[in-house]
Amino acid sequence: KDRMTQHDKLHAASEIPGGNGGTYLATNVRWVIVAMLMGFTFLGHFNRVSIAVAAKAKFIGPGLLSEVQMGFVYSAFLWTYTVSMLPGGWVIDRIGPRLSMAGMGLGLGFGVALTGALGWSGLPIVALFIPLLVVRSIAGFLSTPLHPGAARSVFLWLPLTSRTTANGLVTAGALVGIALSYPGFGWLMDQFDWSTAFVICGTVMMLFTVVWLLYATDDAASHPRVNAEEKRLVAMGRVTQANSKITMSDFTALFRNRPLVALGSSYAAYGYFQYLFFYWIDYYFGSELKLPEGASRRATSIVMIAMAIGMAAGGFISDKLSHRIGIRLGYRTIAVVGMSLSAVFAGFGVAVKDPNHVVLLFSLALASLGMCEGLFWTSATALEPKNGGLACAFIN
Repeated sequence: KDRMTQHDKLHAASEIPGGNGGTYLATNVRWVIVAMLMGFTFLGHFNRVSIAVAAKAKFIGPGLLSEVQMGFVYSAFLWTYTVSMLPGGWVIDRIGPRLSMAGMGLGLGFGVALTGALGWSGLPIVALFIPLLVVRSIAGFLSTPLHPGAARSVFLWLPLTSRTTANGLVTAGALVGIALSYPGFGWLMDQFDWSTAFVICGTVMMLFTVVWLLYATDDAASHPRVNAEEKRLVAMGRVTQANSKITMSDFTALFRNRPLVALGSSYAAYGYFQYLFFYWIDYYFGSELKLPEGASRRATSIVMIAMAIGMAAGGFISDKLSHRIGIRLGYRTIAVVGMSLSAVFAGFGVAVKDPNHVVLLFSLALASLGMCEGLFWTSATALEPKNGGLACAFIN
């Protein structure tokens, strides 16, 4: 009982009276920041996946665009997003997460609105293939700082004992955005046209970004609403400031960091599995299982909400488990169990025929997978604390 880990000590310290004998009454600005980061991931992924909702209803079909062409449109976003990731991580560490997230929000919002503006051009859908490739490529480039910037902000704002919980909540916001994009963006298209729906969503994201700029700071120490107790609590996490003089050796060091390379390889497998569901599950329910439009949207939302619940719960469980058995063993246990179960459930989901069973098994698969999400972001910043944005960009 006398051998307390650093994590145990920090956890205990966060629950005892303040250092001067007074009651521990830290402000909770850090959780407001987490809520705003959830807002960014919600809006970012709502807008990212809305193109798949529009494609199924308006873009794919005889005389329109093919499934393969839409696959290229989806991949155009992801390729520029990926190629820009390391430079984006450098920018995050150079200028801080506040401005990086602001640039992302304004840029992605503009890209989404520009997608809608294509519909106002008067061109037929079949002629929009190349313009969609260009616009979605721009949107992918501008959205680069979303997850690395959010993870860097969590690192600077949260003590070690709460980071995986916070990262789980932030990533859960993304899945709620995806889940609601199917009925939500579908409803906007039903009320207006697809072009106006994109413009509305892009504008909302830009307005939210303005609120972030007015309220957020890079860390707790520089925020006017944070009191001394909250600053003390956050400082327990041994926050390391960003490295403002990043050199080429910092980039090459990422590839020499074997644990970080292993983490990135694991997240690549995780991401490929995850993105199949993000972009194609609604189409699978409608075109392969022949569900009606409304039922397909509801089924897709259920599966995505299940993953959001898994993300939020997984982050909380990871912090609690690591408090009991240590950070390394706790994190590895959640990751191995969660990712293994997701593969098993997905395999059964593909094999069964009843749509209700498919929805149940896919929901269990993504909930299990989601339990692991926060671990990646917490671990990446811990493995490269001075260049946390760059490390998160590397695994992403």
